[in-house]
Amino acid sequence: MRRRHLAGLPALFAAPALAQSDQRPELRVAVQKISNSNTLETPREQSNVGFRLSTLYAESLIGTNWTGDLRAVPELATATRRLDDRTVEFELRPGVRMHDGRVMTAEDVAFSIGGARLFGTGAARERGGITAGQQGMEPQPEVIATARRTFPGLERVEVVGEGVVRFVNRTPDVTLEKRLQQNVGVILSRAAFEASENWLAWARRPIGTGPYRVAEFRPDVSLTFEAHDEYWGGRPPARRIRFVEIPEAASRVNALFSGEVDFATDIPPDQIRSVERNPRFEVQGSAINNIRILAFDTSHAVLRNPLVRRAMSHAIDRQAIVGSLWAGRTEIPRGLQLEFFDDMYLRDWDNPRHDPAEARRLLREAGYRGEPIPYRCLNNYYVNQTANAQVMVEMWRAVGLNVQLQMMENWTQILEPGPTRGVRDWSCTHVFADPVGSLVRAMGPGSPLQRQEEWSNAAFNALSAELEASTDRARRRVVFRRMLEIIEREDPGYMVLHTAATFIAKRRDIRWRASRGWPMDFRASNLGFGA
Repeated sequence: MRRRHLAGLPALFAAPALAQSDQRPELRVAVQKISNSNTLETPREQSNVGFRLSTLYAESLIGTNWTGDLRAVPELATATRRLDDRTVEFELRPGVRMHDGRVMTAEDVAFSIGGARLFGTGAARERGGITAGQQGMEPQPEVIATARRTFPGLERVEVVGEGVVRFVNRTPDVTLEKRLQQNVGVILSRAAFEASENWLAWARRPIGTGPYRVAEFRPDVSLTFEAHDEYWGGRPPARRIRFVEIPEAASRVNALFSGEVDFATDIPPDQIRSVERNPRFEVQGSAINNIRILAFDTSHAVLRNPLVRRAMSHAIDRQAIVGSLWAGRTEIPRGLQLEFFDDMYLRDWDNPRHDPAEARRLLREAGYRGEPIPYRCLNNYYVNQTANAQVMVEMWRAVGLNVQLQMMENWTQILEPGPTRGVRDWSCTHVFADPVGSLVRAMGPGSPLQRQEEWSNAAFNALSAELEASTDRARRRVVFRRMLEIIEREDPGYMVLHTAATFIAKRRDIRWRASRGWPMDFRASNLGFGA
């Protein structure tokens, strides 16, 4: 047994009356989007906008050092015991108060991860988990699909004793502890879930353990959090945080300049200098644990031929895009991987080179004759998305590819099946330090790419299963390399563009650091006011 301790609208901004005794400030944050699903249930909101908010109200057994090296840190568990290749025990942090005033228990953990919240009452009963026993509380299919993808080998969660839980997998899994860093597995209140009127009511006001609790959620308008003063990590420095949806970047910056908000997120690199010319403001941010990619729909008549997809990748000058649209403030990763993978990182891997001549050769070999390829695109859901798309269309045109840009209004239109679905923008967040947390999660069996029937490869899927179950480090590296060979070179399912970067403009007098991921950290350790 091994034991390891884990190292605008004016009315929108009007502040409600507050008790005289609480002099802590209210923060106002302008965001491009609050939620894609109009819920706050983390497995339903697996997106950059969801990742930004979830750490405010919900926490996992194992956390992430977001403002540091992205390593695992203690959160709701203080120690782990790896019993064997299939079994891990966790000691829970004692005395953690949830937003409903209850002390977090091992039963809350079993419910949150092994029970009805993620897998539905039927699946939870089969796993020996806790069920809601209440009509209207079945999670949406997207929640169950995400849960199965996140914990594909989970057999059961056992309450071993007071403050101790045991996770048992059906198969060996060296990544089980890392999987529990994901916000899919946040710990929420079983009692609050069972008392909810229905699933949607629960999903819009989940009861967790984070430093702030949900006070008001107005979908597509605003989201307000209030301080959770019994937070185990210390009294939050802000009494209230209000996120306001302002889709246009320029409008977010103007709201900051006018004093309507204190933070403005998703600032394009070309606006950073104009913000910082004002001594009252500054911009923070960097490349993060997310990679921007372009996804291929191989059911499209033209893209069914892998030679066309390979040609599209060779036609793109990634370095030119980073230099012109990002002012060199981000980088080009070596395929769908990041250096924090440690011994799983393949330093000698790289993306298909920029080679227009090779792109033209592949198109001749494919017999391509200028047939249109649709490219569905949102208007700057991702920073610089529209400009990036326009640049790539011209790069493709230069090698003879007829890619037609189609601007869409929402993700439903982007993903709708049919002959006009060809390529689309996407991003992949590396939710933990292993290729299972990105490549398998986003592209493997049961992943969004395959559920939407955009791409699938039998050999890749078999290797995904081996990567998840293997305990041989050397073999796992061989498997990972072969998977990249298939999906990035031989039968492309996506094309890597660049590492995503996020920049946040803020009042200079607020002491706060941007994270190296999407989450915004407003705990006492990362937020202060005045001199």
